[in-house]
Amino acid sequence: MAADDPVTSVMSVQVVSVERSTPVLDVARLMVEHGISGVPVVDGDRVVGMVTERDMVAQEMDVDAPVYGTFLDAVFRLPWDKSDEEFRHVLATTAGQLMSSDVVTISASSTVRDAASVMYKRRLNPLPVVDSAGRLVGIVSRSDIIRMLAEI
Repeated sequence: MAADDPVTSVMSVQVVSVERSTPVLDVARLMVEHGISGVPVVDGDRVVGMVTERDMVAQEMDVDAPVYGTFLDAVFRLPWDKSDEEFRHVLATTAGQLMSSDVVTISASSTVRDAASVMYKRRLNPLPVVDSAGRLVGIVSRSDIIRMLAEI
């Protein structure tokens, strides 16, 4: 195999995916059981988000809650140096709450080199593979690409 081969030659077609309502604990168990670094969150056969190891680790961050104050019967949030994103991760109980919804995918017609470039430049792992209609057909990870390199 070579980097100019289609990404379909190295991707996994048995994709472990979850729905938005899947509890975070179940997502963690699936990732451990299958030895994977992330799972697509799907609505039917469409990718709507990703939960990765980074998202799971973020659940354990030490984040201070924002402070609210009142003035003339109005409630407002005092300046807070933590991001809402961090707070969202810590409080998430389902995949839908924990997932990153700005999902990057790659077309099944792309090459392994294309996938490697996207993964490296965007610091992604794994990367969902979709067909021309946007349906999930596979997933490629860094280890898939490394495995291909070792076969050369």
